[in-house]
Amino acid sequence: MTGEHADATTARRVRRLETLLEEKGLITGERVDEAIDAFLASSSPANGARVVARAWTDEAYKSRLLADGTAAVRELGYMEGSYQRLRVVENTATTHNVVVCTLCSCYPLRLLGPSPSWYKSEAYRSRVVREPRAVLREFGLELPDTVDITVWDSSAETRYLVLPRRPDGTEGLGEEELTALVTRNALIGTAAV
Repeated sequence: MTGEHADATTARRVRRLETLLEEKGLITGERVDEAIDAFLASSSPANGARVVARAWTDEAYKSRLLADGTAAVRELGYMEGSYQRLRVVENTATTHNVVVCTLCSCYPLRLLGPSPSWYKSEAYRSRVVREPRAVLREFGLELPDTVDITVWDSSAETRYLVLPRRPDGTEGLGEEELTALVTRNALIGTAAV
């Protein structure tokens, strides 16, 4: 598709379908709003944090998550009905990952909740690709020069989730305690945890 992001086309088609269904009396605008509200109510950064905590405590799950993020997240019930592919990228001692959608604001909503305004801003979308280290520094994340930064560009087909490094000293914590440590920004890559 030239000059236009696939999500914009999809959004127009969805709106047209809604209009046709409403005109034929098959659904009401209120029912559509209820469905959207229910979807948003189940969309939260706590979901992504639970995925991370499971990966930190279960090596077999972590392997499945990195191999096929969509299937592994479905195991926990968070990707049901989603058509996007989820790719999970792992931060290591030598690599840090950060996510952007340069064309709009594609984002794994069910795992991260509504996207923050900065994620949708033109400044973030253009600068993080050109100068990721400087942008991360503005978020308070200072990475050593020995750490490579990889920027992942989300699309209508593929969404990304960062698997942050497990903080030192958390070996004795359970999943619930670990879940509480993980921030939405870490899942995007603009924070360490």
